[in-house]
Amino acid sequence: MMKSDLAQAKKADQSPLLKRNNRWSLWIRLLIYLPIAVIVAALILPSFLCRADKAPTSEARTYVGSLNKGQQAYFTENSKFGSNIDVLGVGLKTDTGKNYIYSTRVATVKSAKEQSVFNYGISKKADYRSYVGAVFLSQVTASSDVTTLAILCEANAPGDTKPPDPIVKNGIPTCGANTQPVGQ
Repeated sequence: MMKSDLAQAKKADQSPLLKRNNRWSLWIRLLIYLPIAVIVAALILPSFLCRADKAPTSEARTYVGSLNKGQQAYFTENSKFGSNIDVLGVGLKTDTGKNYIYSTRVATVKSAKEQSVFNYGISKKADYRSYVGAVFLSQVTASSDVTTLAILCEANAPGDTKPPDPIVKNGIPTCGANTQPVGQ
């Protein structure tokens, strides 16, 4: 008997007037919370989409910067630059998958004291920017000591071509044509 009393009490609570109030209450909640949810989604979603697109270029900047630092350390220990990525001991692969290919090239201008090394992060996709890093030897003023100067440059436009090599201008590493320096 108790169950039937409970059922009758529930039916009494669900009068048409209460049902109408519950329905309006639902619509009012929807009108309040739905626009708030849409605004929050509109503010947050673009930042997630932008970050996903920057991940591969962030990888390239980090890798080429690591190659520059690896070359500086290798020169400090061996008095010469590393001829390939494996000898640097930085644990990077030349091909990381679908986004970039990494390489290094040692250049000697006139003598061993005028060496430089260029590290490349060449995009495999036409819509990503390529990177070039360089480490130059520099004579310390008023001594016979040599130090290294490094720079990291980003291509101004996306593309899957090797960017121009940086140069030393008035003792300061400078990015080549159509590239810009990346903060280090």
